[in-house]
Amino acid sequence: MDSTADEPRVPSASPPADLEPEPAVDPDKTLELTFDIGEDGAVRVVPPVAAPARRRRARRAQQPADERVDVDVVVIGAGQAGLSAAYHLRSSGFTAVGERDWERAARTFVVLDEAPSPGGAWQLRWPGLTMADAHGVHELPGMPFLVPDLSEPAARTVPYYFAQYEDAFDLHVQRPVRVTSVRDDEGRLLVESRSVERPEESVVFRARGLVNASGTWTKPFWPAYPGQGSFRGRQLHTHDYRTPEELADGHVVVIGGGTSAVQLLLAIAPLTSTTWVTRRLPTWREEEFAPEVGRAAVALVEERTRAGLPPQSVVSVTGLPLTPAYRAGIEAGVLVPRPMFSRITTTGVEWDREPTEPGWATGPAAVEATTLLWCTGFRAALDHLAPLHLRGPGGGIVMDGTTVVGDPRIQLVGYGPSASTIGANRAGREAVSRLRALLP
Repeated sequence: MDSTADEPRVPSASPPADLEPEPAVDPDKTLELTFDIGEDGAVRVVPPVAAPARRRRARRAQQPADERVDVDVVVIGAGQAGLSAAYHLRSSGFTAVGERDWERAARTFVVLDEAPSPGGAWQLRWPGLTMADAHGVHELPGMPFLVPDLSEPAARTVPYYFAQYEDAFDLHVQRPVRVTSVRDDEGRLLVESRSVERPEESVVFRARGLVNASGTWTKPFWPAYPGQGSFRGRQLHTHDYRTPEELADGHVVVIGGGTSAVQLLLAIAPLTSTTWVTRRLPTWREEEFAPEVGRAAVALVEERTRAGLPPQSVVSVTGLPLTPAYRAGIEAGVLVPRPMFSRITTTGVEWDREPTEPGWATGPAAVEATTLLWCTGFRAALDHLAPLHLRGPGGGIVMDGTTVVGDPRIQLVGYGPSASTIGANRAGREAVSRLRALLP
């Protein structure tokens, strides 16, 4: 890696209020995935940011299935875990597809990201989520994350930081590119990808290793309850929530026991009446969230993935921090939940019985509602890995750290214990270390 990569530009402030965060690579250009046919007849990807204005022999990436681009490692996703992995690949001597003369490099990698611009899932969070509410976004390796104003929206501040990071370390993230499938091909991995905006444009990468950092945002989890399809009001998921004003037209039932449910309840309650329902009583944590608490939580989640069980969220292990705002919400009755309802009706929800365990709120057997807001979490977005048959009988993938036990070429980061910012950076470093040991 050249010397400039070791001296990143440090983001010393949030993005100017009148400017959108500048992506590290022009998104209009990164869509221009093309191939160049060299004098030797070889097919090579032409990096759009470096391509001349005109190329006589360049053409769109509409290639037959037998024409493939060889790289050593493909990274899927450019959220925190994916960028951490890309940084460690870069630091280990791998060359990013898109760098000058990358075709002649000894070891190469490419980062494919489905999002339209830098920022991972953070750019899609609701506008009212501020940096003060965002649990603590851990900085990426090699570049400090400085936030002078905690009232800044996380959907603006984190993407700004990620964009500067991609630019500082010359990661050449290709976006918006969706990976549709990963298949085995005689010891190599065929990573089939398409432009999100122009699906007819495709590139097939033939890789020796894969770092999957596709996250969870594209897989919101909707649990099934009796009568759910009959409800005449509005149903939406955290994934789709934007502002509390949009829900101010009637009573809102918020379903789920995690941080998002608590934050959205506090945002909505000043505008309309609410009911909070959860499967279990929330666990409020009074002590400060120290690093050792995070590490212990990660270890508990990792136990499940080692056993091949579907991972739990880290937050489900750590509990909820008892902040002053949360204390006020409890005192006001907003953050005192009722147990899960028995069924959904056309106009609301119903319970068959009152709770007997202390700590639950009580209320009428039926509550009418205009909105059911499902804050029920997300699942790992791994559909593109289905052709590899990685899931075991327990419903999850048997893991050893970041390595898929059944196929060590596959490293899952942002999965299980590294699905939160607590473990994402460590997972990126571990994944690259294991691939370096595996790939000759």
